[in-house]
Amino acid sequence: MTAFLYRPVASYLAALIAGLLTTLSAAPFHLWWLAPIAAGLVYVGLGQLTPRQAGFKGWCYGLGLFGSGASWVYVSIHDYGYTGMPLALALTTLFVTAMALFIAVPLWLYRRFTGSRLSVLTFAGVWVLSEALRTWLFTGFPWLLLGSGQLDGPLAAWTPIGGVYLLSLVTALSGTLGVTLLRRHYWAALPLTTLWLLPLSLSLSSVPPWTHPTGEPVRVALLQGNLDQAIKWTQEGQRTAANTYLTLTANLNEPVELVIWPEAALPMLQSQAQPVFERATQLLPEGSGLISGILRRDAQGNIYNSVISMGAAQGSYDKRHLVPFGEYLPLDNLLRGTLDFFDLPLPVVTPGQSYQPVMHAGETRIGNAICYEIIYADLVAKQARHSDVILTLSNDSWFGGSIGPLQHLQMARLRALENGRYVVRATSNGVTAIIDSQGNITQQLPQFEMATLIGEFQPMQGLTPFSRTGSWPVWLMAALMLLPGLRLRHNA
Repeated sequence: MTAFLYRPVASYLAALIAGLLTTLSAAPFHLWWLAPIAAGLVYVGLGQLTPRQAGFKGWCYGLGLFGSGASWVYVSIHDYGYTGMPLALALTTLFVTAMALFIAVPLWLYRRFTGSRLSVLTFAGVWVLSEALRTWLFTGFPWLLLGSGQLDGPLAAWTPIGGVYLLSLVTALSGTLGVTLLRRHYWAALPLTTLWLLPLSLSLSSVPPWTHPTGEPVRVALLQGNLDQAIKWTQEGQRTAANTYLTLTANLNEPVELVIWPEAALPMLQSQAQPVFERATQLLPEGSGLISGILRRDAQGNIYNSVISMGAAQGSYDKRHLVPFGEYLPLDNLLRGTLDFFDLPLPVVTPGQSYQPVMHAGETRIGNAICYEIIYADLVAKQARHSDVILTLSNDSWFGGSIGPLQHLQMARLRALENGRYVVRATSNGVTAIIDSQGNITQQLPQFEMATLIGEFQPMQGLTPFSRTGSWPVWLMAALMLLPGLRLRHNA
C-alpha cells in the first residue's frame, strides 16, 4: 500500500472517490465489487489521522456518496418543488452536506475512542452502527447502504440470514481484510476467503429454503398510468387520472384475480374518488378484486396515505413511515410560506397505526409498504411475518428521469430476498415489476409509458432468519465488535 494514501489530503480525496464507488456498486450500475474497495479506501490510513481529520474524511466520503447517489433530490426540488435552479442547487447541497455528517460524526467518535487494536473488526462495526443511526435518527434515510449493491453479487446468500446490514458488515470487513492482506499480513486471507465462499456453499447446499410456496399462484394486473406529476393535482390532472385508470381497467382482456392501481392513483380524497371506484368495480373481470392507493380522511379530519380494496379483496392499510417535506413539513410553523418548496402540493398526512391487520385476497395475506416504506428493512420484515406476499405501491414520478427509481427498485428486491417473499410493485410511471422470493425480477414494465403488466406471484409461507429477528442481532454484533478496540484515554 503506497504511503501516499496515508497523507491527510490524499486520504480525503480517497474517501471522496470511495463515495462515488459506493454509488457505482448499486443500481443502476451494479458494479458490486467496488463496494469492498470503497470501504478499504475509507479504512486505509484512518489510524494515522486525528479524530478531527477522521471526521473530515468521513464527511468527504458522504459528499461523494450522496452527491453522486442522491442527486435525484435536485430533480424533486427543482422540477416538482417549483424552486429556481440556484436555490434548488443550494438546498440539494445543504441536504448532501447534512447527510454526510452521518458518516463524519461516527468516524470522529471512532478515532476518539478506539485504538489500533483489532481495527479490522472495529471499523466494520462502526460502519454498520453509523448505518443503523442513519436509518432511524430524524426519521431516517437508509438509502445507499454499503451492502445494497451486493444483491447481485456472491455475498447475496447472506441476505435472508441478516438482511442488508449483514451485507454491509461483511462488505466493510472485506474492505478492511483486503487492506490488511495488501499490507502482507497473510492471515487475513483465511477470514476473507471464508466470508466470500461460505455464502456460495450455502446456496449450493441441500438445506431446504427458508420459505416455501403455499397455494396456487395469483394472477395480477398492475396498471401504470404514467401521469404528468406537474399537473396531477390540478382539476385537469384529476380528470386525466380517472379516465386513464378506468380505461386501463376496462381494457383488461384476460382473467386476473387482482387489479392493482399505484400509490395515490387518483389525486383526490377517497370520498371524492368513490364514484370512480364504483365504476371501476363494474369494469373488473369477474371475481377480481381491486387494490388502489388513495388519500383518505377520517372522521376527525386526519388525512392518511392509504391502500384500500374492493371487490374480492378485503382490508386497508395506512402508511406509517412518512416522507419529510413530501408528506409532512418538519418545523411547519417556521418553514411554511418561506419558499414555494415548503408549500406542499398535498395535504399534510398523518402516520398510520403501528399495528394494522394485513389485507386479504381470498386466502392470500397481503403485507403493505407504501413507496418510501420499502427502504426500511425492519418495517417490511414485520409485515412479512404475517403475510404471504409484500405489495408496494409507489409514485416515483418525483425522481424524474434520474437514477432514483432504479435504486428504489433494488431496495424492493432486497426486501424480497430478506424475507423470502414475492414483492409486487405497482408504480405510477415505473418501475412496475413482480419480484420473486429470491429477489429476481420476473416481469417489469418500461419506465415512462402507460402500460399494464399481467403476471403471477406465488404466495409464500415460512420465515427467514431475518424475518424472525430483524436487524438487531447484526447491530448488536457490530456493537460488540467495537468493544475490543475501545480505549478510555485519548492520546491523539
